[in-house]
Amino acid sequence: MTVRAVLFDRDGTLVEDVPYNGDPELVRPVPGAWAALRLLRSRGIRTGVVTNQSGVARGLLTEAQVRQVNERIDDLLGPFDVWAVCPHGPDDGCHCRKPEPALVLWAAGRLCTDPADCAVVGDIGADVEAARRAGAHGVLVPNGRTRPAEMAAAAHVEPDLTAAVRALLAPQPSGRPV
Repeated sequence: MTVRAVLFDRDGTLVEDVPYNGDPELVRPVPGAWAALRLLRSRGIRTGVVTNQSGVARGLLTEAQVRQVNERIDDLLGPFDVWAVCPHGPDDGCHCRKPEPALVLWAAGRLCTDPADCAVVGDIGADVEAARRAGAHGVLVPNGRTRPAEMAAAAHVEPDLTAAVRALLAPQPSGRPV
């Protein structure tokens, strides 16, 4: 697999998970995020974010607040080549909410990259399932929110972002070292 783009989940993967965060001042990158992104960019690999933000549908934050938080993340870790945001709730029946593939497909299209040449890195099963459904490579980087069943079901698990990126840059992704 040749990786041309890596799409990251936002909360719990790139930045610490603050539920329904609408405050840019609360954004904190996870350990290793900056170094992992620098490594990708140094190799000419495009980067993006694919994120469910159901707090918009639930009335807990506005799309403007989501944009402000995303801009803060871009200031700290960017610039990202593409942002794809699903503002819908779990019961809205949309096609963009992960584990549906539309966010991944849209982001790949914006990057003019075949989904098969993309990887999606996330912290829950919906992230890697969206990658699978889109024809991309999914990498699970578990945290305290990741359920054991999600770890067992994932084809590729890495302990942190740096390991995930190194595995993606290796000639063949290494699989399940966690």
